[in-house]
Amino acid sequence: MSHRNARTTFHGRLLIVRRYQAGWPKAHIAKAMGVSRKCVHTWISRFETEGEDGLHDRSSRPHTSPTRVRPSVENQIVAWRKRHRCGPDEIAAKLGICPRTVSRVLNRRQMPHLRELDPMTGQVIRASKTTAVRYERSRPGELVHMDVKKLGRIPAYGGWRADEDVHRIEIARTAMDSTTFTRWSMTTPGWPTQKSCPTRKALPAPDSYDEQRIISARTGSPPSKR
Repeated sequence: MSHRNARTTFHGRLLIVRRYQAGWPKAHIAKAMGVSRKCVHTWISRFETEGEDGLHDRSSRPHTSPTRVRPSVENQIVAWRKRHRCGPDEIAAKLGICPRTVSRVLNRRQMPHLRELDPMTGQVIRASKTTAVRYERSRPGELVHMDVKKLGRIPAYGGWRADEDVHRIEIARTAMDSTTFTRWSMTTPGWPTQKSCPTRKALPAPDSYDEQRIISARTGSPPSKR
């Protein structure tokens, strides 16, 4: 592999060949290039057998790697990562493999980091150096994001002791379509219940929606009929 102090690069090796073809003795070429006669003989022989492609640096990778992880084990590591979305330490403990080996396999298979995955769906949600895929969908209603948040409610005329019957909690119910980014939100008094989740009838233009999947930050993917 060439480095900044290398005597010969591809162009230097090609110059050795050109001078040899021009009739220069190998000893004179070696003296002019500042290399040994064995080095000159090596590049001339490689040019005669492989052409100019033989003057490029060859890979230092070994022809065989007896200690490399078997493909079947690599498939188990990848499958475990996709199914359970856990780190190398946990995968190594489950499969009986060194954690460093698991990390190398995940990097070799170009598996995204856990921080780049959605914790509920496991899909890549942030653009990175390896992918620019986000989880937006191409058709309205294919993916709807849903959330229910509990908010404290203070009466306009004072605190709780002024009126014990007032609801102390408000529920903010929101839903957003992943394709059109159409948002729906409303606030109702009372504690959160199962009926607090947004429903299909509550979405804007419900007749134009045919939701296939609803994602909730709290419970993952609840049934769309909930």
